[in-house]
Amino acid sequence: MPVRTTLPVTDYLRQFDEPAGYLDFARFGPVSAEVSQVLTRAAGRMHSGHGWDTLAELDAATLDAARSAADLLGARPEEIAFVGSTSHGLFAAAHALAGTAPGPGTAPGPAAGTVLVGRRDFPGALYPWLRAADHGGLAVRPVDGPVTADAVRAHLDGTVRAVSVCAVDAATGFRAPLAEIREVIGPDRVLVVDAVQALGAVDLDAGPADVLACGGQKWLRAGWGAALLLVRDRVADRLRPGLSGWSGVVDPIDAPHHPRPPRPGAVAHTLTNPDGPAVAALGAGLDLVRAVGPARVAALVADALDGLLDAARSAGAEAARPVGGSGIGRLRLPGADPRAVHRTLTDSGLATTLRGGWIRLSPHASTGPEAAARLAGALRSVPVA
Repeated sequence: MPVRTTLPVTDYLRQFDEPAGYLDFARFGPVSAEVSQVLTRAAGRMHSGHGWDTLAELDAATLDAARSAADLLGARPEEIAFVGSTSHGLFAAAHALAGTAPGPGTAPGPAAGTVLVGRRDFPGALYPWLRAADHGGLAVRPVDGPVTADAVRAHLDGTVRAVSVCAVDAATGFRAPLAEIREVIGPDRVLVVDAVQALGAVDLDAGPADVLACGGQKWLRAGWGAALLLVRDRVADRLRPGLSGWSGVVDPIDAPHHPRPPRPGAVAHTLTNPDGPAVAALGAGLDLVRAVGPARVAALVADALDGLLDAARSAGAEAARPVGGSGIGRLRLPGADPRAVHRTLTDSGLATTLRGGWIRLSPHASTGPEAAARLAGALRSVPVA
């Protein structure tokens, strides 16, 4: 079901006030005015000592944020929980799969199964599985190159119980074909998605994902401290909470004995109560995307990136558009030291990231055309051998 939009693009863009040359949203997104106000209000309430009233307000904001996330992801609010970071959510997924039995379509293997993970995925998406494997979790089988449906198919055998994939690759902007991967692996394997470089930048169809984690500090422009964790009901019986704490069990306070059974829904995979102000801020970020529409935000991001890459080419750079479409592009200047290029861009007031010999560009909907002009001018000033 499409998300109903209520906010004109012009009003949405008034929420932002980052410098004109800020092109590094894949690292951190300067927060919106609404998020700033939410955090300020929460700090004020905590400072003034309103006690239980403040806690009740934050609990209500958490419920609202769960509804917003569910609306964007095509889920039920009960399938949404909040954890401290994207990595935290992925660790929860990795440990939840560690102690469960293989599904009907898989056969026992090393560590009761295998997970496919992109070898060159961002380390935050890889280490949860490596650490879980160290403690008896699923064996990790790296997939070389982009994680496509064909690449996954080539690694499938009876031991594979899960595939973990970044919806958008942080280095190249490659957008994983989630629906195609879902079709290849079938219903009996679990698809885990790191969506931190996707949600808020692309019009993401999260339907194929069984588990999805996404922090608010990048494209959602909601700051650090909270991430949403989606755990579909359809895989609840295949995920035994492995990082669950007291917040994830039934009646933890007055229980006559422990351990207690897990709570229903995604909250079963939480360690403790989330950071209330951070969740409220994440909810505000999600609401802004819902209000203007994820497809409209994605179109604005794509237009901004296209303008930057065209400007880079006009200045003699090699520019790479992301495969599948995302908010991340790359450039390099033939004959120039990439570090010198990066320094020149920084000195020209352009915030970018240098990674693997390429300059990563990651604009947002609020990036104006002056950034492209500044980029072209800076590139033309770089000495070339």
